[in-house]
Amino acid sequence: MTVNDDSFSNWKTREEIAESMIPIIGKLHRERDVTVLLHSRSLVNKSVVSILKTHRFARQIAGAELSVVETLPFLRALTTLDLGPSQIDLAMLAETYRADDRGLSVEAFTAEAVAGATGGNKIERGAGRDVVLYGFGRIGRLVARLLIEKAGSGNGLRLRAIVVRGGGERDIVKRASLLRRDSIHGQFQGTITVDEESGTILANGNAIKVIYADDPSEIDYTAYGVRDAILIDNTGKWRDRAGLSQHLRPGIDKVVLTAPGKGDVPNIVHGVNHDTVKPDERILSCASCTTNAIVPPLKAMDDEYGVLRGHVETVHSFTNDQNLLDNYHSSERRGRSAPLNMVITETGAASAVTKALPELKARITGSSIRVPVPDVSIAILNLQLARETSREEVLDHLREVSLTSPLKRQIDFTTAPDAVSSDFIGSRHASIVDAGAAKVEGDNAILYLWYDNEFGYSCQVIRVVQHVSGVEYPTFPAPAV
Repeated sequence: MTVNDDSFSNWKTREEIAESMIPIIGKLHRERDVTVLLHSRSLVNKSVVSILKTHRFARQIAGAELSVVETLPFLRALTTLDLGPSQIDLAMLAETYRADDRGLSVEAFTAEAVAGATGGNKIERGAGRDVVLYGFGRIGRLVARLLIEKAGSGNGLRLRAIVVRGGGERDIVKRASLLRRDSIHGQFQGTITVDEESGTILANGNAIKVIYADDPSEIDYTAYGVRDAILIDNTGKWRDRAGLSQHLRPGIDKVVLTAPGKGDVPNIVHGVNHDTVKPDERILSCASCTTNAIVPPLKAMDDEYGVLRGHVETVHSFTNDQNLLDNYHSSERRGRSAPLNMVITETGAASAVTKALPELKARITGSSIRVPVPDVSIAILNLQLARETSREEVLDHLREVSLTSPLKRQIDFTTAPDAVSSDFIGSRHASIVDAGAAKVEGDNAILYLWYDNEFGYSCQVIRVVQHVSGVEYPTFPAPAV
C-alpha cells in the first residue's frame, strides 16, 4: 500500500469517527443544554469536515493536531453522566487527561472533571429569556443569527422581536432577505420564511415579530407577548443613560448597547469585567469592537509583565458611517469615498480602556485608519512593559492564555505565516494574536491583533447578554485562573 493509500484510508477513518460524533453532540445540546467545544470552538451543528478541520486547527495553537480518535472516548463518556446545562471542552479534557498520572479511566476522569455540571451541582434548565433587537443593521442581523443558532434546546435566549422604522412595500420580505444572505458572512444556516399577514419572520422555527416604530415610547412589548426581556440597541442613536432609559418600557427589563456608552453607563468587555455588572444594573454597554479587541490582550500582558504605557493604531475596515462616493459628511475625512481611500479618523477605544480595565494604570493612546476592506480589522498594540522579556516568552504566554485561561474565548492565536485579513471573517474571538508579526525587544512589545469587527464583536455582545440574563453556563474543565 502506498503512502497516498495510507493517507486516504486514515482520512476516511477519521471521517467516519467525526460522523459518529455529530448525533451525540446534537443530542447533548438539544436534550441537556450542553455545548460541546474544542479549544473554545463550538462543535454544535458542524459538518464532518468542519469537525475535522477544528481538530486540525489545534496544531496552530497547541503545536500538534488533535485527533478525533483521542476526543471521541471523552464525548462518549459525557453521554453516561447526568449532565446539566454547561459547556464542555473536549480539547481541555484530552489535555488534562494526558497530564494526569493517576491512571484513571477516561470515564472516571471525565466524571471527575465535569462534576460541577452533574448531580446536585448541575444548573436547572430555565424557561429561557426573551430578547428584543432594536435596529436590524449589520450588528443586529449578526446578533440575530447567533441568537437563532443558540436557541438549541429552547431554554436559553429567545429572540422574540425586532424593532425597525416603518419601511415601504414588502419591507419585512426585504429584511428577511438581508438576514438570509450576507455578502461577507454568507448564507444563513437554516430556513427562513415570512408571514406578511402577521408581520413575523420564521427562522429555524423561531417566530420573530417585526415591530414598526419611530420612537421607543410608542411600544408596549407586553402586547406582543414579550416579558422580562433584554433589549439590544444596535442603532447607536442613544448612548447615555437618559437616552437608553427610553427603552425601559413594559416588557423590557434590561438594555444592552452595542456601542461605547457615555457618562455613567458601564462599558463591559466580556472576559475582563463582565463580573462587575451589578444584578440591579438595567443599562449597560458592550463598548466598541476595537475596545473588545485590545482590552483582553492588554489585561493578559499587564497581568504577566506590567504595562507602563501603550499606543494602539487601528487599521479598520470601512463601515456604514462612511460614504461610498465623496459626499457631505459631518466628519470631513469620512465624507471621502470609503472603498477608494485610506481614511485617517479618530478612535475612542484607547480612552475606553480605563472604563473596562480600571486597574490598568498605564496611559493608552490611540488612532485609526479606515481602509477599503468590508470586514476584519487589525490593532497594532505598542507596549512599554515593566520588565524586559523575549519574543518567545511573550508568544508562549499569549498562546497559553488563548488555550487555558479565562480569556480563552476572547483571545485566539495563529502561527499561520501567510495569514491575511479575510482569513478571520467569522472568527468568534474578540481578537487573534498574529504570532508571526509580533516584535519584542527588551521592555518593548508590539502585538498585531486581528479581529472580525462585525462577527467577533457580535459574539462578545451575546456573551454579555447571556451573562446578565443568567443563561451563561459554566465551562468544564474549568480554565486555569
